[in-house]
Amino acid sequence: MIIEIPEVFSRDEWREIRLLLETADWADGRATAGHRAARVKDNEQLPLDHPLARQLGDRVLERLGQTPAFIASALPLRLLQPRFSRYDGRGRYGSHVDNALFPVPGSGDFVRSDISATLFFSDPEEYDGGELTIEDTFATHQVKLPAGHMVVYPSSSLHRVEPVTRGRRYVSFMWAQSFVASPERRRMLFELDGAIQQLSMDVPEHSSLDELTHLYHNLLRHWSAT
Repeated sequence: MIIEIPEVFSRDEWREIRLLLETADWADGRATAGHRAARVKDNEQLPLDHPLARQLGDRVLERLGQTPAFIASALPLRLLQPRFSRYDGRGRYGSHVDNALFPVPGSGDFVRSDISATLFFSDPEEYDGGELTIEDTFATHQVKLPAGHMVVYPSSSLHRVEPVTRGRRYVSFMWAQSFVASPERRRMLFELDGAIQQLSMDVPEHSSLDELTHLYHNLLRHWSAT
């Protein structure tokens, strides 16, 4: 399931964040890639211990906690601290699958990557190329969203970032462990939740609303990883 979430940050908000990113000290992105991924990765990232990475990452996490579409689609149990990257001068990230497990810095714990997400901080007209290409069971999707918008997709998907041939592409990316590990079950819950929300707006007194809500929560209870 690939979900696009508009306007996670408003224009004024993402432009403020973008200004901070433009003046940051960047490092070679291959330092944080796995053995095979490092062979196809050509970008720059803010170091994980960079104060700006922590400051902006906390801001992203706070906003995601206030974004119903993200919560409904990801059903997040744990979120890794968001990371930040930029691509220019034919920067790219070749086809890869994200690591299944990521260590939580300083804790000894791990987060299972069920959900990957990319939050854009460059508008499409600011750069050429740079599409996030995601391959799923049925099709190949190319994603290049307006700044402030986010895409959420299964971490098990083979995906890549096409070469940036003009301008610069700024993004934040992150992983989440979901209460529901199965992408198929998350999709069903997301669609059921959407149907309940729509019915609540169209026919708020409909007698089926209580039954559907009851079904949703019992399915979530049954499929939950904890």
